[in-house]
Amino acid sequence: MALGALIAAYQEDDSGGLRALLPLSGRTLIEYQVRCAAAAGAAPIVVMVERIPAALNEAFERLRQEGVPVLAVSDPSEGATRFEPGSSILLIGDGVVPPAELLGQLADEREPAVATVPDDDLHAGFERIDGSSRWAGVALVDGRTLGATVSMLGDWDLQSTLLRRALQDGALQLPVAPGVGEPLLAEGSDDLVDFERHLFRASVGARDDWASRYVLPIVEEFATQQLMRTRLRPDLLVVAALVLTVAAAFAFTRGWLWAGAGLMLLSAPLDLIGARLATLRLRPIGSRSMARRLLWPAAALAVLALGWWESRHGAGWGAFFAALTTVAFAEAARIERGSMEIPGRQWLFSRRNAILIGLPFAILGLWTLYLAFIAAYAAVSFFYTQHVHHRFERLTAH
Repeated sequence: MALGALIAAYQEDDSGGLRALLPLSGRTLIEYQVRCAAAAGAAPIVVMVERIPAALNEAFERLRQEGVPVLAVSDPSEGATRFEPGSSILLIGDGVVPPAELLGQLADEREPAVATVPDDDLHAGFERIDGSSRWAGVALVDGRTLGATVSMLGDWDLQSTLLRRALQDGALQLPVAPGVGEPLLAEGSDDLVDFERHLFRASVGARDDWASRYVLPIVEEFATQQLMRTRLRPDLLVVAALVLTVAAAFAFTRGWLWAGAGLMLLSAPLDLIGARLATLRLRPIGSRSMARRLLWPAAALAVLALGWWESRHGAGWGAFFAALTTVAFAEAARIERGSMEIPGRQWLFSRRNAILIGLPFAILGLWTLYLAFIAAYAAVSFFYTQHVHHRFERLTAH
């Protein structure tokens, strides 16, 4: 069954502007709502507005540029025609900050459903349904109910009337568990401060090596805070990391060793920043991203380039052999590990770990010794990974 989304965006906040334009993680509330709906699989996504100020139009343009389809309509009848007959529609109330998980749960329902919160002081801003519950600001309705509501709407508020009609038709009530997973009703920018902090903390990705866990978080967090207010596409940061790594490989072939090391160091946090920025925008960079998949081969190329230069300028064949050994053991460990969780994985060889380890060697000019060290590091990591893998296979065999 087709799934769409209808978002109300016409009520004013405490300062007289639209609730939909309240700032959230460097964007606006309406952008967060639309991305949540898109993440739940909704298309089309229709936003009901009375007027479109410049800031709202800019928000819509940003969404379209990022590939998120959104339609703005001011006439409820026009909005109803945007959905296929018999489709299910996610209804998101004006100023509501819906958890993506809750929208996903509603999207999986086979029948109309209304999310509810308790009727208490903590939820006093939400619309009351009955003596014990209030509307949580999100619901799943069907196209037939929307069409029937629009036909008799008159001067009534669409979202409230549609909610009442769905309840009268027997929509299932789904109480929302209290805590972080509850929707938030924002009537002013102050209402979003705590949620924004939570969203930022929750956007931290897997830090599976010691470089990203203990050294790079300061850079990652600062850069993410600055960039989340820009229009920069997160995937471009991963592309930038790839370009810098390839440039470093070229620099090594020319003997510009310090320049190459600097380029590698600059590339180290970029994919982390890009992944976190993408998570904040509810459009994670997929594991099939070509730029992300090419980061390790490009880093291997840089190691080989450094080994080649050193072998031709006094270090002999051992430097290139060490570089080749590093790449071979690192790739073997990657294949051996697969998707398996390895205890202490953060201490094993990785692209970022190898980059940061190189700093003291670069400062002292001990490039060949660096190659020998990371070759041993990659070898130990491989044998440890192999040991853990084989032990796991023996345990599962019994």
